[in-house]
Amino acid sequence: MSVPDRVVSVVGPTASGKSSLAVGLAQRLGGEIVNADSMQLYRGMDIGTAKPSVEERASVPHHLFDVLDVTEPAAVAEFQGQARAAIADCLARGATPVLVGGSALYVRAVVDRLDFPGTDPQVRDHWKAELAARGPEALHAELARRDPAAAAQILPTNDRRVVRALEVIDLTGEPFAATMPAYESVFEHLTMLGLDVPREVLDVRLTERVDQMWAAGFVDEVRALRDAGLEDGPTAERAIGYQQILAFLRGETTEAEAREATVTGTRKFARRQDRLFRKDPRIHWLPYDAPDLVDRALAIVVG
Repeated sequence: MSVPDRVVSVVGPTASGKSSLAVGLAQRLGGEIVNADSMQLYRGMDIGTAKPSVEERASVPHHLFDVLDVTEPAAVAEFQGQARAAIADCLARGATPVLVGGSALYVRAVVDRLDFPGTDPQVRDHWKAELAARGPEALHAELARRDPAAAAQILPTNDRRVVRALEVIDLTGEPFAATMPAYESVFEHLTMLGLDVPREVLDVRLTERVDQMWAAGFVDEVRALRDAGLEDGPTAERAIGYQQILAFLRGETTEAEAREATVTGTRKFARRQDRLFRKDPRIHWLPYDAPDLVDRALAIVVG
């Protein structure tokens, strides 16, 4: 069932079931999946990012998976162009693009009128030096003083985004949060679907997911990626789970501590994901465990 010029976005926190719903919708719509998860861009980061299974990826075409080496940076501005090109390609061929991901920034970069300010190496180097001298907590506190709204959206551990936010503030003279657009899509026919999971249920699902990742060989995956240069990558090595296992492999923590830290970090990240998506009034929220989930979603898309 093809819907001309229709773009669908499936969002929600980690472990909510986005990939499964997206594939089910794509199969019914004659559609194709477009990735909006920054870490699923990386080759080899399969277990820790819960990348779609081989069977799921074989059932419908998938775009923007496995396009970066772990030593390369993931830049949202570059991703924006790639994702919009993939969507335009789908629409030109009569396929419905189904954008799926848990990062509000990456999703909004694709669907909304978001223009990225330029960069200034001197300004960025200044804040990198401040980061090295003062540490991530102090730099996040500086951001909170200058732009509380931006600080509330950026984790203190995400020092790349903290540095970028301070750079943009210096370059534009405006709060970094002010660079985020209104909820106004560049696509005329956009339908956004969100998966609603009660927090207590999500916590259990996240713990189970981490257990499954460990059983599937997550530590071995990180070990192999470390040999491929993971620790030299400015983006990939910061992924939740990967950074914790790298610390274990360096002898800084025990494996049990790395595992527990992965659960804790994933829970915090999932809550932040959900909080940011809840601000978007365009999202149609659906119960994650509805037995007729795909049918409900399809009715919203075509209705």
